[in-house]
Formats: sequence, structure tokens, C-alpha cells
Amino acid sequence: MGYRVGIDIGGTFTDFALLKGSQVVLHKNLSTPADRSVGVMTGLGKLAELEGMPLSGFLGKCDAIVHGTTVADNTLIEMNGALTGLITTEGFRDEIEYRRGFKEDIWDVRLAPPRQITPRRRRLTVPERMLANGSVYKPLDEAAVRECCRKLRKQNVQSVAVSLLFSFVNPAHEQRVAEIVAEEMPGVHISLSHQVLPRAPEYDRTSTTVVDAYVAPRVTSYLEKLVTRLKDGGYRNRLMVMQASGGVMTREYIAGSPIRVLASGPAGGVIGSAHVGAAKGYSNLLCVDMGGTSYDMSVVLGGAAPAEAGWNMHHRYLIGVPMVKVETLGAGGGSICHADNGALEVGPASAGSEPGPICYGRGGTRPTITDALLMLGILTADSGFAGGSFSLTRRGVEEAFRAIGEQMGYGAEEAALDCWRVVNANMSQAVRRTTAGKGIDPKDMVMLAYGGNGPVFAAIQAEDLGIDKVLVPRASPAFSALGALAAKPSIDEERSYIAPALGLDRQKLKALWMQLGERAERYFAEAGFAADAIEAKYQLNMRYRGQNWALTFDMQSQQGVRDLSFVSDNIGAVAIEAFNKRHMEEFGHIREGETPEVTGVRLATSVDTPVPVIGKGLDTPALAARPDKTRRANLGGGYQDTPIFRGSRLQAGHEVVGPAIIEETFTTIVVYPGWKARVDDAGDYELTRAAAAR
Repeated sequence: MGYRVGIDIGGTFTDFALLKGSQVVLHKNLSTPADRSVGVMTGLGKLAELEGMPLSGFLGKCDAIVHGTTVADNTLIEMNGALTGLITTEGFRDEIEYRRGFKEDIWDVRLAPPRQITPRRRRLTVPERMLANGSVYKPLDEAAVRECCRKLRKQNVQSVAVSLLFSFVNPAHEQRVAEIVAEEMPGVHISLSHQVLPRAPEYDRTSTTVVDAYVAPRVTSYLEKLVTRLKDGGYRNRLMVMQASGGVMTREYIAGSPIRVLASGPAGGVIGSAHVGAAKGYSNLLCVDMGGTSYDMSVVLGGAAPAEAGWNMHHRYLIGVPMVKVETLGAGGGSICHADNGALEVGPASAGSEPGPICYGRGGTRPTITDALLMLGILTADSGFAGGSFSLTRRGVEEAFRAIGEQMGYGAEEAALDCWRVVNANMSQAVRRTTAGKGIDPKDMVMLAYGGNGPVFAAIQAEDLGIDKVLVPRASPAFSALGALAAKPSIDEERSYIAPALGLDRQKLKALWMQLGERAERYFAEAGFAADAIEAKYQLNMRYRGQNWALTFDMQSQQGVRDLSFVSDNIGAVAIEAFNKRHMEEFGHIREGETPEVTGVRLATSVDTPVPVIGKGLDTPALAARPDKTRRANLGGGYQDTPIFRGSRLQAGHEVVGPAIIEETFTTIVVYPGWKARVDDAGDYELTRAAAAR
């Protein structure tokens, strides 16, 4: 029996999900920010120990290791990427700074623009020009390219982004620029826009390429270091890496466009949510993930979490590659609580894992949400934390909240409760903003909560949002790692092609889809997958003339990428019908009698691999559970003796009526007053509001 391991690195904890047959084993250990591969190898060593074998023997039996990484995200958050330069077409030097005139908050006159990855002194231009049809209007001035290299070299640039006009139609000039840069600046990383995002418009392509150049050296360096350590440890297969699109692919494929790993950790949780929801019979989910550093929210509609390519603003930068939509808020267990001029604030700054919250006893001095939960009795210092890897301490916690309370005019316990209220309100408001923007009423959704802290707050948030049911998988503490195991190896790429829908060139369409299909076959073959195992979705991007953004829809789904017989003479009419249907679903109207235009072709390919088996829902009759003990705790209505249940002792059918606290190995599930929790046949939890259950 071979093992499959899913790994997700968070700001505080590194999570592991081990799949052996139908059994899933979870593990968490603290992340190691100085070298995150150390935390990965530490966790793998612990899994090997749990299996009763040395690390080399365990890794030798691993069929796959699937890894979601936050290296790219952390690089953008901390702004510590490579010193990056940009070479672009003459006259387009400042396009990256104009940002299409976009501002996150148009009413905030003091909102500063994002910190520039490529300040003007490192944005250089060269005389050249390609036309939209791919013909050369002005030849490339190679001497100017060499002069650009000289200037960038003097500034110690480590990575170069190249984005020339219409390179996605004819990449010859970009390719020659890359050759010259490699000659003049040996050892620098080079990101080419026709490889990173081969489509219009210019700003989207340039922004995505610049960010790719900025994060690539750190991403590739980390993955290479991890691959080396895994190989030295005894792992013999390819490392699979989670992508922002919700699929996984080999490290070698990721190396061609490292930006595809941006937001890959949260994407794993959404894919896992869709997988669990399908097994339980729930197709519309509000997914909330509260970890140690952030609170991520997303939706699954109709059982799917589609990846959207286009206007994806992430850490204030536009990323045009396909991404599962995840909104992030700086609210996690490590979020720092403080008073500012009489206002209580929580986050977005986080204590992370080093030094961590005060109660970790690792040198932290600023109070966090985890410290507040300890003050409220939701967490305890009497038992092991994070699977028993260490214990919490109350030393210094009460004093920290007393200091906040003195500024606010009350005591330490009241300060801790108000921090709990503030973070709850912040998260609920973030959900409202996200769902309202999508035209979704949260009341129509089932909440699926995961992350180490998600189940602590889920029911009270659900009540605030009008949601009556919450699912908490037993694997919720390491859910993004489990989601990585549920994700399919996939390649999702597109090519630009602009033409009226009734004037499509069949041969051009076939050539573009064939090119994408050949790339997919090659990378899947290198990963050990046969061509006939590939599931393909042939898609078009289309819009009405004058619209800024296109919609993506399927034209054909099939096995394999060789059969293009569906590209028939009437493909334009078929495309218009499919587009109008998609437009009606998205916007509620269509433009009768108007011919839309195609802006690009897209091919989404994937293959099946073994996935965690998720049990169905409630079939066993309800059985009242007995608490193991009581503890003084405040669940929002004042301190009282609260029943405490040990999750390992609860069996299918056991029901816990709130107020109560369920202590699982790596998380805590709070059953608030008016709620009850029941263990389903798979060992997962279903929480319902008492009013909804009657």
C-alpha cells in the first residue's frame, strides 16, 4: 500500500494529511519561517514515526507528495522578493503604474498606491513594435536591449520581466530580448509575458509578468531546496504542487510560471470543501477557513469551485492567471489585539509562529485572539495544544488584556470578550461584502468551517449571517492539506485570439487548441500520466463589444486532446448560444441581436488520481453524549460552567447540545447556546440551530 501526503504551509502551522488506503491521518507542527522546508521535513518525520518506520522507509513508500505553499503570498505580503526590473516597448514605461486608473477604495483620498515592485528607474524601454496581426512594424533595437541590461546590472537587478506589445501573437522579439538578457546578465531570472500570460490586455499581462518575476526566485529556490531534501530523505517520485486554479502539477511545470502557486494554499481548502459537500449532498457552500494568520472565505456553487482568469486582484496586484476566488482577511488566531484612541482593533498584524501568541510561551508579548480564547475558557492550559505538541500558558496573558482594558475602561476579561466580539464582527462583515458582490444570500448556503480556529467561531458567525447549518469535517484542522489530496493534476492555459464570433477562423482555433493540447500531453507524460487519461474541457473567452471583461464557457468536454472534430463550420453560432446562456446566468440579461466577439481560447485538462473517501451524512439515530468535565467559560453570554466533550470519545449519532465545547486533537468546536452538534456516520460534525432543527 502506497502513501499519499498532502501538505499546506500556513503562517503559524504546517499541516499534513496522510492518506493510506481509505484512512486519513492528520498532523500539525509549527511553521519555520526562516526555512519552511525544515517544518515540512519535521512533519514528515513525525508521520513516519506514527507509521513505525524511519523517514527513508516512509518516503520510499510515498506514491505522491502534494504541496500547497504560501511562499509567493508571503513574498508579496512581506515585500521581500527579488530586485526586479522591467523591459517593455518604448512608450509603455509607466503603464504598470497607471493600473487602469484602478483604486481599491475610490473614497479614500489618503489611500497610498501599492509599493512598486519595479520603480521607474528599473522600468526601461526599447524601440520595437509588433502589430496585432503579428507582423513586425519596427524591428527590435538590440543595442538598446544591451543598454537596458547595463543599467539594470548596475542596480544589482536579480530578476527581469519582459513584456512587449503583442508578444502573445508573435513572441520573436521577447525571445530575442531573453537571449540578450541571458548573455548580458548571467544568472538572473527572466519572466516573459508571452509565457506567463499569453493574452491581452497589456496591463494585465505586464502586471502578472512583473509579479511572476518578483516571486519566482524565492518560489523556485524553495521548491528546489525541498525537492533536494525529499530526494536525500528517500522520496523517489515527483513533487506535486498546488496551483491557484485548484489543480496540482509537477514542480517542473510550476517552474515555467511560478506565479501559479500564488494563493494555492487557500485553493486547496476550497477544493476539499467541494469534495466533502458532494459526498454529504450539499452543492452550495460558504467556505470559511480561520487559521493562525488569516481568515479566508469562498463559495462553492453547484458543487464546483471554478477557477477564473482575469481581474484577480491579490495583495493589491493584478494577477491574470486562473485562480479559485478566495477573499482573505487579516483575522486569525495570531491576530494582534490592541486599543487605538479608544477603539478596539484586531489584526491585520499577526504574531505568527515566531514568537506567536503570549500563551505559546515563546516570547510573545502582544495579546492575540488565541490569548483571548484562553481568557474566555474556550481554550485551556490544562491539556496539550495542537495535538499535544506543546501546552499553553496563562503567564502574561491576563496582564496583557488588563492593559487593553485600562485604555477602554474595564477589566481584563471584558477586554478579551470584546476582542472576541470584534473579530467575529470583522469576519461576518467580510462574508457579507463577499457574498453581496456575487449576488448571493448567505441564508441559502451551508457553511463549511475549517482551519484550526474556523470551528471555534463558525456557529456564532452562521447565526449572525442567518445560516442554519454548519459542517465541520473531522479533518478540518488540516483541511487545505486534505484538499490538496482531493485536487486533480491539471493544466489550465489559454491563448489570445480576437475575432467576431461569426467570423472565426476554424484552422486558427484548431491550431491554438492543438498547441495547448500538445503542451498538456507533454507535461502529463513527464508526470507519468497516459494521454488517454486526460480529461479535456475546450473553452472560449467571449464578450460583447465594449465590455472590459470576457466570460469563459465550455465548448466541448471529452477524453483526450486529439479529437478536434467539434470545430465545425457552425462553431460561431454554437459559441454565441453558449455565451448568451452564460451571460444570462451571470448578469441576468443578454444583448439581443448583437454579435459578441471571442477574445481567447482556453483548454483545461486534468487526470484522475486516488482521493480521500468522504462518508455520507446523518443516518444513525441521535444519541445524547455525556460530557467528560465542565469548565468555566464565556461563550458570549457570561461565564458559566460549560460542558466539555472529548471528540475522540464521540461516535456516530452522538449529539451535543449547546452551550458546550468539543475538544478535538487539533481544533476546538464551540457549540453556542441555541445550537446543537451531531456526529455523522463518517465522524464529521453537523451543527444546526435549534430553531432550524425543530
